[in-house]
Amino acid sequence: MAGLCSSVVGAVAVLVAIMYARTDIPADLNAFATQQDNVYYWADGTEMARTGEVNRQDTDLDKVPEKVRWAALAAENETFYSDSGVSPSGMVHAVSKMVTGGSTQGGSTITQQYVKNAYLNQEQTFTRKLTEMFIAIKLDNRMSKDDILEGYLNTSWFGRGTYGIQRASHAYYGKDVSQLNASEGAFLASLLKGAGLYDPSLGPKNHERAVERWNWILDRMVAIGKLPKEERARYTTFPEPKAPPKPAGLTGQTGYLVETARQYVSAHTPVTEKDFDLGGYQIRTTFEKPSMAALTKAAEEVKGRLDPGKRDADKDVRIGAASVTTDGRIVALYGGPGYLQQGFNDANSSVVPAGTAFTPFVYAAALRDGVQLERGKPRTPVSPATVYNGDNKVSLRTPEGPYWDRSGKIVKAVNDGGKSWGKVTLKEAVAQSVNTPMMQLGMDVGLDRAGRAAVDAGLLESSLGTKLPAFSLGTATPSAIRMAGAYGTFAARGLHSEPYSVDRLSRNGNEVPVEKPKAERTLPQTVATAVDDALREAVRRGTATTAKAAGDVAGKTGTGQGNKSAWFAGYRGKVSTAVSLSRIDPKTQELLPLDGLGGAPKDAAGSTYPIDIWTKYMTAVKQK
Repeated sequence: MAGLCSSVVGAVAVLVAIMYARTDIPADLNAFATQQDNVYYWADGTEMARTGEVNRQDTDLDKVPEKVRWAALAAENETFYSDSGVSPSGMVHAVSKMVTGGSTQGGSTITQQYVKNAYLNQEQTFTRKLTEMFIAIKLDNRMSKDDILEGYLNTSWFGRGTYGIQRASHAYYGKDVSQLNASEGAFLASLLKGAGLYDPSLGPKNHERAVERWNWILDRMVAIGKLPKEERARYTTFPEPKAPPKPAGLTGQTGYLVETARQYVSAHTPVTEKDFDLGGYQIRTTFEKPSMAALTKAAEEVKGRLDPGKRDADKDVRIGAASVTTDGRIVALYGGPGYLQQGFNDANSSVVPAGTAFTPFVYAAALRDGVQLERGKPRTPVSPATVYNGDNKVSLRTPEGPYWDRSGKIVKAVNDGGKSWGKVTLKEAVAQSVNTPMMQLGMDVGLDRAGRAAVDAGLLESSLGTKLPAFSLGTATPSAIRMAGAYGTFAARGLHSEPYSVDRLSRNGNEVPVEKPKAERTLPQTVATAVDDALREAVRRGTATTAKAAGDVAGKTGTGQGNKSAWFAGYRGKVSTAVSLSRIDPKTQELLPLDGLGGAPKDAAGSTYPIDIWTKYMTAVKQK
């Protein structure tokens, strides 16, 4: 019998030796262990949102206070720094269970737990347990104890959807792990035994267990010489964690902000989509929380005047808005009724015609390039005082003569309400939104040149569309973000910075380069100043007098052809904001007329809603 037992033990020993020799440390951590959440922050550094399936964020061991580390070690493996990476009694226990067929659970060191977290799975089988021990021994010979402990603290489950002690610190105490004391560390260490049993928020029994284990861990720290008795004596009150935080999801406007920032990371950093999906990134955005709150409130208050249950004209209304500083920072945007309700971001969509809010770009092109009244002759300079015919139904002309449409008719420009203005200066035509001079100016300067000025100011070439005579009255479909940035070029006297939404990017504390725009002169200062003067005139006594309430501002209303869009774009100081409004059929995605919107007369062109939103917002935010 003794011989048989010796043979069995010998065979097991040989088998174990073979398995040890054949077991290698996996080249890669398992995907679950390396996946982290991406954390988005407001411009002031406070947390805005997080994305990712796993709420985890790595932190360096040296940022974890020593007593907090020892709280975990006292709770789980106080001999960690002197052992070989495995528990000998645990190995004997596991081997003996191989013969009897029992459970292999229990007896794990911190090194073994890290191996289980990082390389294997949570199965409690003999094969997995034996593999865990073999890898642990080899890992202990290859890695420093500090590196193993760091990995363990970053991959352990602490409850409340968190992996890693950094996120656990925020989830339970609302602060960085570096700010924890030994008492708080002892509570977090108790969660390592099973967060479902020791999170006090889950019931009285949990609270009782948590207090008991917290006391035990502090006492163990004293017993192993890692916590002075005098300090232990001060910890008489259980460090109650805060209530479980509500998920910082993508509800409301937050989803639009996250989407915008993620797109910027994808386009302007070396981070690939695959890398970003693995998580661990900290994204400091340019979005300002007070500005976002003010813009959202303004948009929703004004939109609240609509009554889609009472009026068909009030159905399917879409509002997009964006606020951009002259150095390119997007400080706020309004993308729609809420990201989870409507994923399409109306602040960044290119479907709403700019209408007459586009005319300042035509004006800028003429001031910069002059006009060509006769083919083959030199271009003629124009100025704000240059006079054009502002009468209604003026026939459009090219350098060769009248402009004929495909049906053989001379095309005529039409003013809003059929009003004839007589002779008007170009400055007055912009300020009063007189269509006929601006359409003819576009023909004279050349529609390609008008489009080039718009792109130089900040619009995208792809949003310009076909250049027919109506192009000068805004058939282009820029996003609110782009329109705000382009008007900001006038505010900056011809200097343009591309809009951007990410100020800084890091991964686990390591900076990742982010391309940020530099201001470039895209329009002559004299031209931008003249446009600025016309936009201020529009507020002083033109179509934008409502905006006076926001202070020393400049801006332009916009109405699209067929009354299918309405805009207001303008600026104060260094902040430029654009608001678009449209109605879009949800089935066909076609633009619907704004006739009768909000109970306005059927023959009223455009809408006052964009300028009302703009004025409420700009009145609420501080001067920059």
